[in-house]
Amino acid sequence: MSFIIHRADTRGTTKTSWLNSQHTFSFADYYDPERMGFGALRVLNDDTILAGQGFPKHGHRDMEIITIPLSGAVRHQDSLGNTSVVQTGEVQIMSAGTGVIHAEHNASDIEPLSLLQIWIEPKVRGIAPRYDQKIFDTSYRQDRFQMIISPEHDDTMLWINQDAYLSRIVCSEKSAIAYHLHSAKHGAYVFVIRGVLRVSGELLRARDGVGVWDVPDISWHAEEDAEVLVLEVPMED
Repeated sequence: MSFIIHRADTRGTTKTSWLNSQHTFSFADYYDPERMGFGALRVLNDDTILAGQGFPKHGHRDMEIITIPLSGAVRHQDSLGNTSVVQTGEVQIMSAGTGVIHAEHNASDIEPLSLLQIWIEPKVRGIAPRYDQKIFDTSYRQDRFQMIISPEHDDTMLWINQDAYLSRIVCSEKSAIAYHLHSAKHGAYVFVIRGVLRVSGELLRARDGVGVWDVPDISWHAEEDAEVLVLEVPMED
């Protein structure tokens, strides 16, 4: 088994008058050659956006971009003609493909917005841009994995242009959990949204992350109630 741990307080930071963004991997002005991603996972940003504020129009290409609101809602607009609000409980995915311009803002004029933004390298480049969002039943993920994104075309989840799988789970205190990888060529990045886990003897707290590979499955114990995001990605081209 191979693994790497990223503690919450070692992440890079971008702070402006309206944004507080914590970067698990190199992003924007934060650069660490030892933290350029985890396999096909390129970006894992933990953003807090003040009321009524957000990212103005900007472009992307050849990247799978996933947005998960943790509290609050995102107002989205893009060059494909999509205008929508993504609420807590929903997940948004955008295949930038040959190019797309979008803007993301806090939909509230009162409350701050907390979200995770994830970038995953695509399996096929140069595809037509695509947008989708879906609401998920949060009760389903209690002590079991709820897959929210996969490479399979399935109405119960969102589709991604990569052999990647994203799952969420809420773990009861003292529960023992095992996640089984889909391929020996994959690794999984376990990100603790809240709570405390013990993985391979290491204690992980809120916003800590651990990447694990060269194993068929990953096991952990919840030291207290915890919510976890698992990002399974190819570790090589």
